[in-house]
Amino acid sequence: MKNIIQQGAEAIIFLDENKNVVKERISKSYRLKELDEKIRKLRTRSETKLLEKAGKIISVPEVIQSDEKSKKIIMEFVEGKKLSDFLNDFSLEKQKQIIKQVGKSLAKLHNQSLIHGDLTTSNLILKDDKIYFIDFGLGYHSAKLEDKAVDIHLFKQALEAKHFLNWKILFEEFLKSYSEECEESEKVLAQLEKVEKRGRYRH
Repeated sequence: MKNIIQQGAEAIIFLDENKNVVKERISKSYRLKELDEKIRKLRTRSETKLLEKAGKIISVPEVIQSDEKSKKIIMEFVEGKKLSDFLNDFSLEKQKQIIKQVGKSLAKLHNQSLIHGDLTTSNLILKDDKIYFIDFGLGYHSAKLEDKAVDIHLFKQALEAKHFLNWKILFEEFLKSYSEECEESEKVLAQLEKVEKRGRYRH
């Protein structure tokens, strides 16, 4: 029996006997077998490289082993608190401190043209007062302002949905620390305004 942590459309994530996290990409029966193999292999390789690059800049789980043949990534299990479950339990002051860290870390990724692609509080873990970014499955390389702005927009939506009591205050803290660290923050935040306007007109 696998000790399953999470099962999504793309992958199953479980703890192995060594208490490491294993992410195994699931085969899709609706895809041609050769195409399915190629896609899962490429995504495994891409996520591994992103994790390794991000690990030199911010706190992420360490990659222990990556096997393209079995489509598995074995990584360190970060035993902490998932922000989506615990952020609301902290005092506002502590929430602000945590969110500042998130803004700073995201800016560091963006400075190196790394996009997380799914930045929600479910993909952030607090361990010993340090924030870890997890799940780079939708991440990619891009220097485009649009992609960086969308990363921020996704995080804003996550705060608004899950942490609505203080989300405005927290998002302001996030933007402040992001701006201090990001080399082209003015351009990214100007693009964020455009992204949000498009969203408003769509509804």
